[in-house]
Amino acid sequence: MRILGLSGSLRKGSYNSGILTALQSRMPAGTELVIFDGLRDIPFYDPAIDGDDVNAAAAALRQAVLDADAILCSTPEYNASIPAVIKNAVDWLSRPAGNGAIKGKTAAVVGSGPGQFGGIWAQDELRKSLKIAGARVIDAGVAIPKIDGLVDEHGVLTSELWLGKLDAVVAELIAEADR
Repeated sequence: MRILGLSGSLRKGSYNSGILTALQSRMPAGTELVIFDGLRDIPFYDPAIDGDDVNAAAAALRQAVLDADAILCSTPEYNASIPAVIKNAVDWLSRPAGNGAIKGKTAAVVGSGPGQFGGIWAQDELRKSLKIAGARVIDAGVAIPKIDGLVDEHGVLTSELWLGKLDAVVAELIAEADR
């Protein structure tokens, strides 16, 4: 099984990218987590630039989603909502309307932040956007608060407590994708 990881943060040493990095080595046998690293290169969605000559990075994202069995998003919270980069990815994946690359894909949302709530509002908003775009979003998720004290010098999550909770989300994501 192939799970595509999408991080809602572009920052070097991002905690949310670090969550995905930490999970890569913890995947169950027969499962791989591939982190998409091209969101920075995708222009804001505009139907005028979507079509036969679509941006190469947007086309690569769509193909990566088509090649994946499931999607795992890890997002921070910006101003009580979704970062533009992850929302833009969903917008590209939802087109053409009703038949985008994300249609029918099983997805899960996790995330973190340095505050006391771990970005829970952004996760709720991202789940809603993914569902409207056509994904089958599982309810399970993890919001890791005060993550800045739970990572190594590269921003990679090291807390076994939180990694165990993330492992449970991944297990549920895999089970739902297998259905």
